[in-house]
Amino acid sequence: MTDRTFDASTAAGGIGFFEKWLSAWVALCIVAGIVLGNLLPGLFGTLAGLEFASVNLVVAVLIWAMVFPMMVNVDFASLSHVGDRPKGLVLTIVVNWLIKPFTMAALGVLFFEYVFAPWIAPADAQQYIAGLILLGAAPCTAMVFVWSQMTKGDPNYTLVQVSVNDIIMIFAFAPIVALLLGVTDIAVPWETLLLSVALYVVIPLIAGALTRKRLLDRAGGGPKAEAAVSDFTGRLKPLSVIGLLATVVLLFGFQGNVITGNPLLIVLIAVPLLIQSYGIFFIAYAAAKAWKVPFNVAAPCALIGTSNFFELAVAVAISLFGLSSGAALATVVGVLVEVPVMLSLVAFANRTQHWFPKA
Repeated sequence: MTDRTFDASTAAGGIGFFEKWLSAWVALCIVAGIVLGNLLPGLFGTLAGLEFASVNLVVAVLIWAMVFPMMVNVDFASLSHVGDRPKGLVLTIVVNWLIKPFTMAALGVLFFEYVFAPWIAPADAQQYIAGLILLGAAPCTAMVFVWSQMTKGDPNYTLVQVSVNDIIMIFAFAPIVALLLGVTDIAVPWETLLLSVALYVVIPLIAGALTRKRLLDRAGGGPKAEAAVSDFTGRLKPLSVIGLLATVVLLFGFQGNVITGNPLLIVLIAVPLLIQSYGIFFIAYAAAKAWKVPFNVAAPCALIGTSNFFELAVAVAISLFGLSSGAALATVVGVLVEVPVMLSLVAFANRTQHWFPKA
């Protein structure tokens, strides 16, 4: 999610004020978006028309504001340590890329084509399934540092896991999404999908790496260099917050009529997301316990797969299906669900750390 710059409360071992109440801010923005969408339909129509090559320019700017600080924090030098303690890294890769996308797609089909079929039109169901697939194929790469710190995870190992995930995402996200959308009989516009990955992963990652290198070079290396990176991303954090909340307002502004006509829709979308989140965590956590992975690696390993890179999922949903699509709505509901789920899992992990060997 947004970034890993911590305020004082986070540094003390807790979660930052914004992150702690993220679900509340998102809920308020949902209400604001619905109200504004009904009051100012012309404005939202104009914003929806600002597109180039199937990419909404307003949303693209907001997504970049969210993603860029996170990309500056990715340290590719950490990739030299991928061979250290390989068990946690193997579990991360298997869960994130060989299990999670497919279980999310399966749950989406189960609930929206069968369990919820009496209440949802088939065309809408396909849109919600698509949104869930996009979330399932995008493992979190930033808020993981918050969850890792709250479980006293190994920060260097977490950084290795995140860096490896980002590299894999460049090459695997588009093919996995295309495969799963094809399985669910949803047409895949390959050009738009690849353009979205380039815009929201490849280019920000390159820009972040170049910015990080410049900051490190100017600081001359050592602890001061890392402090310079943290200070830079800290100054950008307000932009990330604004980008996140403004995106939510926009999305729900376009979805206002749909939601007011069917308020239970949010609950229906949340059901498979909740099952997926807890299920993926316990799969990874149980595997780490069976494999005797130390707790400070096992906890972040399980939490990485549970959390989502929702910024990417939202951006791609908008590019592929449009701002007012059910797919975009499903990805935003993922934000609303994620924080309370992750806090509950952090608490569970801390209570059960005696199950694991010490580092």
